Amino acid sequence: MVLFGAPDCRRRVRRSRDKDALPRHLSCPQSLPQHYPSEGDPSMHAWLCENPVGVDALTWKELPTPTPGPGQVLIEIKAASLNFPDLLIVQNKYQMKPPLPFVPGSEYAGVIQAVGEGVTHLKVGQNVACLSGTGGFGTHTLAPAALCMPLPEGFSHVDAAAFIMIYATSWHALMDRAQLKAGETVLVLGAAGGVGTAAIQIAKAAGAKVIAAASTDEKCELCRSIGADATINYTTHALPNGFRDAIKAATDGKGPDVIYDPVGGDFAEPAFRSIGWRGRYLVVGFASGPIPSLPLNLTLLKGASLVGVFWGDFARREPKANAQMMAELAQWYGQGKIKPVIDSTMPMAELKAAYAHMGSRGVKGKLVMVN
Repeated sequence: MVLFGAPDCRRRVRRSRDKDALPRHLSCPQSLPQHYPSEGDPSMHAWLCENPVGVDALTWKELPTPTPGPGQVLIEIKAASLNFPDLLIVQNKYQMKPPLPFVPGSEYAGVIQAVGEGVTHLKVGQNVACLSGTGGFGTHTLAPAALCMPLPEGFSHVDAAAFIMIYATSWHALMDRAQLKAGETVLVLGAAGGVGTAAIQIAKAAGAKVIAAASTDEKCELCRSIGADATINYTTHALPNGFRDAIKAATDGKGPDVIYDPVGGDFAEPAFRSIGWRGRYLVVGFASGPIPSLPLNLTLLKGASLVGVFWGDFARREPKANAQMMAELAQWYGQGKIKPVIDSTMPMAELKAAYAHMGSRGVKGKLVMVN
């Protein structure tokens, strides 16, 4: 069994590093017309994207419930979280562009209602979580069985729907790519968001000091409540020098050993200029929009590393290592070391309002849709 395969669906041909890597045809579910029956009585609802021009074009439609094919399961969705790619994909701005029409929603949890041919490790009635790229914003969905993880007892659907992407990304970034050590200092940008809150918790569990940067005092307080040792409010420290000075003050002039950056944009260069000797700058994403350009001489002057983080391809190329990582994360959840920060839950039928909330940058942690 492969736990949590890659959600990335870009068409690239590269040799796998792992002979057990997930086949490319299972990297994400097929488009809606190939899964949902064209005839039959409507028995489920889903949000359809028939024209990726934005959230307003989504429609809440009644559809016949599909039947799982070989290697698939039918899931009754109990909870589905919003991730930043879920906003980009309906605007046609994401790297993955599924065939039209499609049901957005990359990450979800629920109960298996039916299993297809060849599925032996899952059964009807089992609680599972899945990260499959699309399909989550509805009452039911088909998912590749290889991408489903059985949930341990006590793992709620809401937490499970908000767990996979943020904790897998943050663990892969900090523990694998940065090789974070106890006693080191981590600066987390965008610290009050989903991946940011996960990064704070993982870094603290690993014994690091955490400096959290966020855009409001309220968000900074949230970061402190989940373990951040110090916080920086972007809005009270003007770019670039004010932000650099705040980082310098928070690290006693040494600079952070690791910078976790899911934001990009105008924050990247001043943050990189503040990095400590032999520091590791983790390129996690570009939530602010613009992809920054960095003067490469900075890596020379600081003896620093610029490190790319792409958990999706890691999971596909190295599924055994990914499965070990996910098993340890599940254990940490059971031990109370990590727990998703849930901003709020909203009914699935109110997805457009949830998108608006996320687009306003007002979400702290994760926003989860429920049925």
